[in-house]
Amino acid sequence: MSRIVIVGAGQAGASLAAKLRALGHDGSITLIGSEHAPPYQRPPLSKKYLMGELDAERLYLRPETFYGEQGIELRGGVTVTAIDRSAKAVALDNGENLAYDQLALTTGSDPIRLPGEIGGTLAGVYTLRSLADADAMAAEFVEGRRVLVIGGGYIGLEIAAVAAARGLAVTLVEMAERILQRVAAPATSGFFADLHRAHGVDLREGTAVTGLTGEGRVSAASFADGTSLDIDFAVVGIGIRPSTGLAEAAGLAVENGIRVDGDGRTSDPAIFAAGDCTSFPYRGGRVRLESVGNAIDQAEATAASMMGGTAGYRARPWFWSDQYDVKLQIAGLSAGYDKTVVRAGGGARAQSVWYYRGDELLAVDAMNDPRSYMMGKRWIEAGESPPAEALADPQSDLKALGAALAK
Repeated sequence: MSRIVIVGAGQAGASLAAKLRALGHDGSITLIGSEHAPPYQRPPLSKKYLMGELDAERLYLRPETFYGEQGIELRGGVTVTAIDRSAKAVALDNGENLAYDQLALTTGSDPIRLPGEIGGTLAGVYTLRSLADADAMAAEFVEGRRVLVIGGGYIGLEIAAVAAARGLAVTLVEMAERILQRVAAPATSGFFADLHRAHGVDLREGTAVTGLTGEGRVSAASFADGTSLDIDFAVVGIGIRPSTGLAEAAGLAVENGIRVDGDGRTSDPAIFAAGDCTSFPYRGGRVRLESVGNAIDQAEATAASMMGGTAGYRARPWFWSDQYDVKLQIAGLSAGYDKTVVRAGGGARAQSVWYYRGDELLAVDAMNDPRSYMMGKRWIEAGESPPAEALADPQSDLKALGAALAK
């Protein structure tokens, strides 16, 4: 019977293991994770879990009993240190070697940290990627304390929102000219900048942290604009990198992630990969997606490939973020846009931003506007593009636009 080893017990790894069993794989499945907790959801870590509104057990993707019932050997607290492709085996940090017939890498990504020379390793400086990270910083979130959030991407903004809601004095610094500059249009950036300032966040754009200082523990920060700030702790949210070290050391092709084809296969036909750690074909190019939706969909498509099928994975990018009373839903990828349309929504703090390249609709950011999100997602997946000028008219009916496109 075929032996499958999966390295990485996050959303993609757990989805892959479950799908393999659902598709009828009757050989062994070993799911290896470096964390002791069973596979769990990561998005709530910077939202409800950090707010204290969610217990750890409610993060778990499946009941702990699921893996044993499905004949999936879940090995937590174990790290794979090397892949021997010729012997078809992986080496574990406990000295064991584990043979495989097929190997899947679902190693995810790692947070980018501040260098130690500017204080990144001081006590009281955190990143948020794992349950252990969230638990480590939880005691810091006490009303009246001063937190510096470094990075104006979605993770930084979500942490700032939690801190502000819990009564902390929040300063957020972003070195780019505006928050969300890498992933969103100025209209979306401005919407969230206004939102955070309305909740008391001291938002500083266009300046960088030049140093964190303190006697063993961080107590102050200095910035490129010459200012400084006394703080009680800091959270760094300046991005993540795909975890490709194992793949690179094994000689697999890496290109902004582990390079896979549409079937999830790497440059070694016996090794597959899925999730945050991969780059894959998309609309004539290659893309790497950091989302729950992609982790699940790509993992399940890869499972089908490992069972002998041809997946031809077709990504349908979608993302979300919760900040204060605003739910942001994103469909599509905005990279390469040359114009945007801003459409007013029907409720409080409701707005949508539509991204076009020429006449082609690429993506939509919908803030408290689920109808715009749903229609945009449908159009993008169908390859349909309503006229930009029609969307700009707040009186135009989205359902009518959709019906016109379908004719």
